[in-house]
Amino acid sequence: MRQRIYDREAAKEYAQKWALARNPAYFDFENIGGDCTSFASQCIYAGAKVMNYTPVVGWFYRTASDRTASWTGVEYLYNFLTSNNSVGPYARVATRRVAEVGDIIQLGNYNDEFYHSLVITSIFPTIKVCAHTTDSKNRPLYTYNYETARILHIEGVRDW
Repeated sequence: MRQRIYDREAAKEYAQKWALARNPAYFDFENIGGDCTSFASQCIYAGAKVMNYTPVVGWFYRTASDRTASWTGVEYLYNFLTSNNSVGPYARVATRRVAEVGDIIQLGNYNDEFYHSLVITSIFPTIKVCAHTTDSKNRPLYTYNYETARILHIEGVRDW
């Protein structure tokens, strides 16, 4: 298995292109729980260019009914990215100092229940993000109302 660099610019370009619209190649989960993590996964895929087709614990999307929970679920995406030792993108929780374009921010409450995934599109002078569910393009992070946040810094991609 080889490791390669995550294409942050491709993730950012995808995020900005589809932030206020829906890519017809993917189902819109807006009315069945929200589309934010599916959108974040689409952006990650644009930068990683590889999915992990391991049933149940992988990270992939073929259709709305043929996908892993990690493609659309906030906690499941976190679990996949932070524990993936196989094919696909992998990440670690990081501080704002380490955050880069293409990384994921997940918003939560004081009980550490995370409920929203955002894609970083700018870090200076302030973090800006793109997201679905409440569609946002280059929105400053400080305009969100949340109690806690975690940054998933994508460290790289593995493939065959």
